[in-house]
Amino acid sequence: MKIENYIRDIQDFPKEGILFKDITPLLNDPIARTKCLSILLESLKGQKIDKVVGAESRGFFFGMLLANELKAGFIPVRKPKKLPYDIISASYELEYGFDSLEMHTDAIQKGDRVLIHDDVLATGGTAKAVCELVEKLGGEIVQCNFLMELSFLNGREKIKKYPIFAALTY
Repeated sequence: MKIENYIRDIQDFPKEGILFKDITPLLNDPIARTKCLSILLESLKGQKIDKVVGAESRGFFFGMLLANELKAGFIPVRKPKKLPYDIISASYELEYGFDSLEMHTDAIQKGDRVLIHDDVLATGGTAKAVCELVEKLGGEIVQCNFLMELSFLNGREKIKKYPIFAALTY
């Protein structure tokens, strides 16, 4: 089974000139979803993970599944004004604009071993911002983990000091 067969290309979304990689067919197929989860978990063999951080919003899907399998806590990183408690924030640049992310201040304890998960590594802006949040709270980043990497956008450069894994590379 090839999980890339479950990724749908959407032209000109969210704006003209962007080729969006839609993961909803992957999420909809339980066999493909399970296969993808096993690929992501294989990259973590032998690693102790205390917390899994999922980036809004598509990072929540496999992030929660990974946390469950790893017997780790799950931390949602959200867009501004979505979290109800004390937060820290970091700004970042997307391939199609700017935004910021927030995390609860009590989400990570000093020394927690953290897996960061998102659906795609594109320009690296989102991943870099999440790494900043984790480190600001004293977490140790074990791996930045993605369903797919768009290698032509060179996002890996922004987070190259961390171990990086992508199940698929385009």
